[in-house]
Amino acid sequence: MTGIGEIAENFFEACEAGGGWESCQPYCHPDATFAAQAAALEGVDSVHTYTEWMKGLFTPVPDGRAEIRTLAVDNVRSKVLVYGIFHGTHTGEGGPVPPTGKKLATDSVYDMSFDDGKIRHITKIWNDGASMQQLGWV
Repeated sequence: MTGIGEIAENFFEACEAGGGWESCQPYCHPDATFAAQAAALEGVDSVHTYTEWMKGLFTPVPDGRAEIRTLAVDNVRSKVLVYGIFHGTHTGEGGPVPPTGKKLATDSVYDMSFDDGKIRHITKIWNDGASMQQLGWV
């Protein structure tokens, strides 16, 4: 049986590669919820919607890629924390301005709650303002 750490890692890799819900849904409950205190994600309240938002990011940032820096499993609470860095360059159309050619290296943490071996909720901790600044979007 696959542990929640492996499920979280597989989800992270699928989501952060722009796989959208199609690639991410096997790791989640269909009604999994999402939260973030980031203006860029205002109104995004489901993991389904979030994974599609991430997929859309690959239009203005087509070379996007993420690296996991830390993955911690808390089996007592059925939680996994994944700290990663997302890298990319604004070379594609989309975003609030024409392509800037500016690079992004942004930190984020996913706090994933599990139920019956699948993701029930994700809270993303991310400084969207710093990310937008790096890309030249503000």
